[in-house]
Amino acid sequence: MDTRSRNRERREVLLKLPLPRLFLVTNAAVVGDPGFADRAAAALAAGGNRLALQLRAHEIAGRELLRLAQQLKAVCAETGSQLWINDRVDLAVVSRAQGVQLGTRSLSPGVARRLLGEDCRIGYSVHSVGEAVARLGEGADVALLGSVYASASHPGRRPLGASAVREAAAGGRPIVAIGGISANRVLSLIEAGAWGIAVLSGVWGSSDQAAEVRRYLDALEAALPVNELRRR
Repeated sequence: MDTRSRNRERREVLLKLPLPRLFLVTNAAVVGDPGFADRAAAALAAGGNRLALQLRAHEIAGRELLRLAQQLKAVCAETGSQLWINDRVDLAVVSRAQGVQLGTRSLSPGVARRLLGEDCRIGYSVHSVGEAVARLGEGADVALLGSVYASASHPGRRPLGASAVREAAAGGRPIVAIGGISANRVLSLIEAGAWGIAVLSGVWGSSDQAAEVRRYLDALEAALPVNELRRR
């Protein structure tokens, strides 16, 4: 699996940070919970360097989002986890986040790369195999493909199924599956070629975020070759 970024001249660029296997995504409701800071800290402590937290909250003003990003970045520095910020490349630069997650409302991967430099990971949220191939070809390091299964956060979206993950992953670039993924579905997605998984309600919907993070990581470790999850 090729996790290397490529610059405009298509030369491979080795990034300093490994690409996590588990991505924990937020939304405005999660971030707006009064106990969010403590819940996030528990999840990050449980995930360590195998976890990336994606700060996604489109409805929150930039100043508040930056405050949250800086707070979470401090926790990530203690746990070894990564902080990724959705859409807001400017906030990623200021907070020194390790990654950004782009989408249709965002800058293109190429423009984001010029602003971020070569050390920051770039993900792109896609909803078809063709879009995954296109965005990876434009310079994204990883494509988050979904919804793979029916998801409460996107009730009107037709699930793509594990076959779409298999088709997208056949190109040899990292595909992270998202949408309706429970721990017992991890094995089938890894077998289909997924690099990893992204979850939202599977963790935040629980009363014990740390326990759920460990459950997903255990499922990933069981599905991947021996020690591969911890080594990368």
